[in-house]
Amino acid sequence: MDLASLNAFIAIAETGSFSEAGERLHLTQPAVSKRIASLEQQLSVRLFDRLGREVSLTEAGRALLPRAYQILNVLDDTRRALSNLSGDISGRLTLATSHHIGLHRLPPLLRAFTRAYPQVALDIQFLDSEVAYEEILHGRVELAVITLAPETALPVQAVPVWNDPLDFVAAPEHPLARDKTIFLPDVARHPAVFPGGNTFTHHIVRRMFEAEGLTPNIAMSTNYMETIKMMVSIGIAWSVLPRTMLDDSVVRLPLQDIQLSRQLGYILHTERTLSNAAKAFMGLLDAQRDNLAYL
Repeated sequence: MDLASLNAFIAIAETGSFSEAGERLHLTQPAVSKRIASLEQQLSVRLFDRLGREVSLTEAGRALLPRAYQILNVLDDTRRALSNLSGDISGRLTLATSHHIGLHRLPPLLRAFTRAYPQVALDIQFLDSEVAYEEILHGRVELAVITLAPETALPVQAVPVWNDPLDFVAAPEHPLARDKTIFLPDVARHPAVFPGGNTFTHHIVRRMFEAEGLTPNIAMSTNYMETIKMMVSIGIAWSVLPRTMLDDSVVRLPLQDIQLSRQLGYILHTERTLSNAAKAFMGLLDAQRDNLAYL
């Protein structure tokens, strides 16, 4: 069973398409088909059903997929363990991060890292935090710097770095901005723009409303904080934004007895051998956390 065929199998399983798998692997579609035919011949099973343009895993394919991930992860783990013996901090570091953290938290750390370790090639993937969690779980990235889930289960380990206070905000001319005292039921009556329903931030805010027996009036949603801020600033709706994003285009709503925050940090797979480069980047993140705690 060769690794090139396993990579082709995983790419098709994830994309649901031979042509898209070829684009991901920089191969022609016939070359991808040839690798799958070879793998099916070696295993004496059919791995995909092809019905017109639809491609789906067979029962055998579904059984192979987690084992294929495991085989490739073990090989990558072995390569990293052997490479680490030299003590060099070099090679490729695959890092996932959310757009918000990548824009507002990581730049100073990335600058310091690239200056300290010029031999490391950074592969930064901007993903929703929830998608980055899955990438860590399946071993496709080494580290992810994201909004942490309220709960994280092994084999994924979460390490908080920043406490990120969240504020209720609206445009300066919004009716809610005119009141000196606001309570949660007042806010719930007005249209809101929320982070996407699949996001950790959405769940944090929604749980707060549910704890008070309230249902927010969610008029629209998006996964990008910058887009939410724009929609709030033109008066379409209120929302919740990280305090670090507030400026003159929005105003903080004076809700009584409401303190809301989320944790930002990094996650890793506890059963994976981390490269020296990943350990060095974790060291910068841990130093950032310790400095903030000291302050």
